[in-house]
Amino acid sequence: MAIAQRNVHFVSLGCPKNRVDAEHMLALLGVDGWRVVDEPLEAEAIVVNTCAFIGEAKEESIDAILEMAEYKSEGRCKALVVSGCLAQRYVSELSQEVPEVDVFLGTSEYDRIADILARTADMPRRVVSDPDFVATSTVPRVNSMPSHTAYLKIAEGCSNKCAFCIIPTLRGVQNSRQIPDLVVEAERLAASGVKEIILVAQDLTAYGVDLPNRPQLHELVAALADVTGIAWIRLMYAYPRNIREPLVEMLRDHDKVIPYLDMPIQHINGAMLKRMKRGTSPDKIRRVLGRLRTEIPHLTMRSTLIAGFPGETDSEFRELCDFVQEFRFERLGVFRYSNEEGTAAYDHDHQVDERIKFERQAELLRIQGAIHREHNDRLLGQKVQVLVDGPSEQTDLLLSGRTWGQAPEIDGTCYINDGWAEPGSLVTVKVEQVDDYDLVGGIVGA
Repeated sequence: MAIAQRNVHFVSLGCPKNRVDAEHMLALLGVDGWRVVDEPLEAEAIVVNTCAFIGEAKEESIDAILEMAEYKSEGRCKALVVSGCLAQRYVSELSQEVPEVDVFLGTSEYDRIADILARTADMPRRVVSDPDFVATSTVPRVNSMPSHTAYLKIAEGCSNKCAFCIIPTLRGVQNSRQIPDLVVEAERLAASGVKEIILVAQDLTAYGVDLPNRPQLHELVAALADVTGIAWIRLMYAYPRNIREPLVEMLRDHDKVIPYLDMPIQHINGAMLKRMKRGTSPDKIRRVLGRLRTEIPHLTMRSTLIAGFPGETDSEFRELCDFVQEFRFERLGVFRYSNEEGTAAYDHDHQVDERIKFERQAELLRIQGAIHREHNDRLLGQKVQVLVDGPSEQTDLLLSGRTWGQAPEIDGTCYINDGWAEPGSLVTVKVEQVDDYDLVGGIVGA
């Protein structure tokens, strides 16, 4: 018996880990006969998958909820579901303030989405429990990235106690997946045409510490590297600890494990690291980063910093600026501190003025912009390997792609102005032009 087709409009916000949750929901709805539509006016149901990591993310999520709520009166929408971190964190407040929402779905309940939409009228408005769920390869998933690139979530939750972070409250403690299960999912992705898998977790280097057999990250990476069809394995969100020698060797030598590592350090001043409860020290961070620089000279290092954490003095901030100048990260993101209730830093007496936060963020980005341009200038005239993403969004006359030093959506683009290749192809490009973030060149022989 054929399943009657219904239309659903989906809005997903936040990080790649949240995106994977959305991909599971989309697949489960597809199995149940729902068709995803781009226009909310055409949808019988709307799902907003939210983020609540920092203030700006919460505002974006609330704006999206309110915008989608209007379609319950203007369009065909009969069911509005809000899922993800904002629902997990603020279900009581939201259920009172946004009566248009039919169901709030927590971070451990998204695998119930098809049942929720099938029986919305019979469901409680609050389907939120303690966060303790991680999807396995048995949960269907569709890839919402370009068909040759996909995220692979290797763990859920986080057991760290960083003073600024609400993630353990929203996602629970570390919950790693077993290696065989991750290999099955990687094989399925490769069979669908995926060439690049990007490993993500709240704390990549804590992978396996919670499992009975305590597998380590390098063992997982080795198993994934054996999957036929996968060409690039990229590592994101590695806490600055537990960088084992086998992992360093793979980043340096393995032809599938690209020399790219995202390692948020947040700060370099010792007093600041203690206030942040990072469980590390300036010396440890310098040793880890210095070792990586020495052993993997061609490594692209990405990091993240926080500007304006409570109590940050001018001298502590200057120390951070000096360190950025000294280490010269290839990629760097800077967040303004967001004072989040439920975190250890929320009631700190020495909050930094918002104007100063903006100024410090701008200063760090100014310093890094010049460093980034310097790194790009060194690529002029060089041949680089590029994964082709497809026609550029700027113009059909250009292809867009990425070197292994460019993670999707955050690290810039390599524009190809001469030659053609199918999306998902690996080509050699000679760099002819650069700016602060992007590269331009034509396809040449290897």
